[in-house]
Amino acid sequence: MSEMSETADATEVPDATEVPDAAEVPDAAEAQEMVEVPPSLAPTTGLGVLHLFCRASGGVDVRAVLEAETAARKEGAQVVAASILGHKADVALMVLGPDLWQLRRFQSGVARAGLEPVSSYVSLTEVSEYAAGLPDELKQSRLYPQLPPDGKPAFCFYPMSKRRGGAPEAHNWYVLDYEDRLELMVRHGRIGRQFHGRVLQLVTGSVGLDDFEWGVTLFAVHPDDLKECVYQMRFDRASALYADFGPFYTGMVADLETVLASAPR
Repeated sequence: MSEMSETADATEVPDATEVPDAAEVPDAAEAQEMVEVPPSLAPTTGLGVLHLFCRASGGVDVRAVLEAETAARKEGAQVVAASILGHKADVALMVLGPDLWQLRRFQSGVARAGLEPVSSYVSLTEVSEYAAGLPDELKQSRLYPQLPPDGKPAFCFYPMSKRRGGAPEAHNWYVLDYEDRLELMVRHGRIGRQFHGRVLQLVTGSVGLDDFEWGVTLFAVHPDDLKECVYQMRFDRASALYADFGPFYTGMVADLETVLASAPR
């Protein structure tokens, strides 16, 4: 018999039905770690910002959500949790980080844990073109905010855009000269500064990233501080003539475990 047709000794051939030792099979966590991590994708300045508005119906693995938060924080991200009032969502999660893949991993982690995103918003921290003269310290606080602020548990988020109506009589922000836009925004800022100590506002840019042009996140001492701040700004010409607003989400900031405990099980 030639070597080509020679049958191997039975002791050298593994049983086709043999099951590998359990220690050799990676569990789900190990398998996740074995997946190649994609290269980071970061803005040239500032942070990526992801707002997730989630429904908690159907059972949530609280431990898995907390693990996703811990993993995000270890990667340098910030996570803000809020319990949302009304029918739009149960839980808001705002995550800020230097790498968009970090935000994606957090989103996947909480979704696998049973939090179903029913709405979301993607944006980047920025310094407005109308704030070029700010001191560097204030610019840095807008690009790299530390959230949530102490003593401001009232939470509100809404998206907004500047109007660009096509009709001759319509108000179009984008046909105004820069000097006119600057004057309007300086006045707008004066109103906001009246609420210093009561309301902290973070405006993040989303032109080309989401359906509106900016995301506005407010933290306040009391819920009526939120209402009064937005109400007063509505009378300003920059808002009254040139602003369009999306849906509002309102709730209370707390640690993630407390927020999850407030959601339906």
